[in-house]
Amino acid sequence: MTGPLTAHRRALLLMVIAPTLWSMAGVLTRHLDAARGFEVTFWRSFFSALFVAAAMCWQQGWRQSAAVLGGVGSAGIVSGLSWCMMFVAFMIALTMTTVANTLIVMSVSPLFTAFLAWLVLRQAIPARTWIAILAAFIGICWMFVSSIGGVEGRHLAGMLIACAVPLAAAVNLIAIKRAGHGVDLIPAVFLGSVFSALLMLPFAWPLQASLRDVGILAVLGFFQLGLPCMLMVRATRHLTAPEVSLLALLEVLLGPLWAWLGAGEVPARETLVGGAVVIGALVFNELAAMRGPRTRVRAGQ
Repeated sequence: MTGPLTAHRRALLLMVIAPTLWSMAGVLTRHLDAARGFEVTFWRSFFSALFVAAAMCWQQGWRQSAAVLGGVGSAGIVSGLSWCMMFVAFMIALTMTTVANTLIVMSVSPLFTAFLAWLVLRQAIPARTWIAILAAFIGICWMFVSSIGGVEGRHLAGMLIACAVPLAAAVNLIAIKRAGHGVDLIPAVFLGSVFSALLMLPFAWPLQASLRDVGILAVLGFFQLGLPCMLMVRATRHLTAPEVSLLALLEVLLGPLWAWLGAGEVPARETLVGGAVVIGALVFNELAAMRGPRTRVRAGQ
């Protein structure tokens, strides 16, 4: 019993580290000199691919890494395309709207995951999840209505683009869970980074990033993207989908905080109110989902 318990605690630690690293994206991108939009996404994905490839070769050797990469199968391709969509939509959204707006829209990912789990994995959705879906929908609508009324169209467009992130994240998590422990989907993080870099390069050319920008983007690619995505894939082996979704919300909570402290980006009141509704609904739903099985286990014992 000690082994599984230790593995679970390690996975919990990994899923605390991962969203904490993810949450640094907004504040770091606010300190770029010349790189914008597509170029930011290209460099971040490029450095992420380098990091994941180097990590795989260091752990398994390049021959074994190539073999694993070639054997990812359909689950790996779906996961890679999902990572690609998340990488692209997230960074483009950040260049068009605030960090808080982007992250709050992304916070509905656990609810999309629940819907896909019902559709693909045939898992029943309890009443509490439907209540959380309704509450989150109200919170998101509040944010969009306030954006239409008082914020320029660029911010609204950024929030709409950010909607692609939770959709892709839900698809990705279902693909990883469906693949099971026998399939290593860390190569899918590499594929997603490569797909994203190749997709963005034509739009980013000619490259205008300064050396300082390249340094910041290398940090983003290595430690804000490649490393935490690998940690998340490892953590899903010993955590349930609700646990992963709940812990991933740390990014939503910490991202605006870092942007406020490090870049002076104060969240709008409507964003805070709508975000509080969304986060409250999600936390209630995920905590209830995790508590139920544990209560039944204790009753059985």
